[in-house]
Amino acid sequence: MLRKIICATLWVAVSAQAIDVRSNDPYYSAVVMEAGSGRVLWEDHAGAEAYPASMTKMMNAFVVLDDIAAGKLLLDEPVQIDRATEQIGGRQVWLREGEVFPLEELLYATLVHSANDAATALAVRVSGSKAAHAERMNAKAREIGLTSTYFHNVHGLPPGPGQLPDVSSALDMARLADALLKAHPEVLKYTSVYMRDFREGNPVKLTSSNKLLRSVEGCDGLKTGYFRAGGFSITATAKRNGVRIIAVVMGCKSSTVRNQWAERLLERGFVAAIR
Repeated sequence: MLRKIICATLWVAVSAQAIDVRSNDPYYSAVVMEAGSGRVLWEDHAGAEAYPASMTKMMNAFVVLDDIAAGKLLLDEPVQIDRATEQIGGRQVWLREGEVFPLEELLYATLVHSANDAATALAVRVSGSKAAHAERMNAKAREIGLTSTYFHNVHGLPPGPGQLPDVSSALDMARLADALLKAHPEVLKYTSVYMRDFREGNPVKLTSSNKLLRSVEGCDGLKTGYFRAGGFSITATAKRNGVRIIAVVMGCKSSTVRNQWAERLLERGFVAAIR
């Protein structure tokens, strides 16, 4: 309980002092990491606290994949949608109360399309409630050594009145990606998909906002994030000749700038890794 109070107080202070982390520089923070070793190859204000937005969904999926690996869940088990999930806003796949989907389809919708309703459905099915799932996400963050991260929701939507934002840093997002890839390399099955149909009968075209999947050699993940105060962010990864690089860029003023810098940093990482 004391930890919750301390964390809540910290993030109130953060949200009051850093209402808008969008940068014109052209990013707020960035880091390049060699996957596997965790070696930081380059960084610029990587520890600065920022808003991960939908990159939060990486940790949501981490908890889900942990339970699958532990035999507590099956990829093909049915997940029924409830009314509260139907009402989630932002980017979505228009889930309706009473619909039933295999859990894996909701993973695709969450990690490819960044669907907030699908992320919520996973959280409710896996942990019983959004709040319980967020607690598990925070426990996982502590377990893997994230020092600037605290999650208040399971999807990364901007906070409503009286709510607090998720907070992290470029370095923590890189550490999260590295830990996720080590524990569950199968996550790339989902994050490497650029486009896919969801739902039979009245399908939605899942489309990734990670344009690097189509422009950067070896890119196969992971997750973008955006809301107004947080700017455009991405945790990207690519693998070439047995070397995997993770690049995180946070707080860009546009998706174009975000993508340009993420591509540059991936290339910089491959050069640095072989020196």
